[in-house]
Amino acid sequence: MAKNSFCRALKPENLRAALGATIIVTALGTATVPAYASPGSASAQEDQQNRPDDTNKIKVTASQVLELARQQVGTSENARGGGTKFQQWYARSPRAMETVRRDGGNPSAYLNAAWCAMFVSWVGEHTGARPQVGWDAYTVTHARWFRNNGRWGTTPKPGAVVFFAWNGGKTISSIQHVGFVVKDNKNGTISTIEGNTGNGAVEERVRPKSQVVGYGYPEYAA
Repeated sequence: MAKNSFCRALKPENLRAALGATIIVTALGTATVPAYASPGSASAQEDQQNRPDDTNKIKVTASQVLELARQQVGTSENARGGGTKFQQWYARSPRAMETVRRDGGNPSAYLNAAWCAMFVSWVGEHTGARPQVGWDAYTVTHARWFRNNGRWGTTPKPGAVVFFAWNGGKTISSIQHVGFVVKDNKNGTISTIEGNTGNGAVEERVRPKSQVVGYGYPEYAA
């Protein structure tokens, strides 16, 4: 779906069109809503009561998250824009049912949807850092979750979740892509690990800071 140079944000209106207007429970099964606030939660009060840095401490370091992300480099999508373990995991996750209730449609459509945010979410899940990294398929909502929970800023830090707008926009609504910060290169660029970039693969990239909208800050273990 989002190939070549970037991964487009999976906008709710596009999701409805891609998934269909009716929510259908498929063989992927039903799911329960997690107890902590999730990106895109309809309740701002819930988000505030479940701040990642207050109630969801983790024992995972930024280095561990980046190491698992780096191990995925080279993983790529098929000719239909799907087939990755990141999409397959997300489509079967409890979060997919939440985002379907939010955006409409069917979880199976995530199997071929733009997957940059699903990659970030998968890494968080498989390192045990999900309560801090968050999980979503829509980059804009994921960024808002960080902002609403007081963990949003403009300073690159290793392990931070970085959100991009290719036209240099600085509003959350302009976000088109997401990845992990590896380091600040101190020359106007950052090194990153991103999913669904290049020709639809996980790659290590160097990006100009001018394309960064902002950073979400998981509170990792020391």
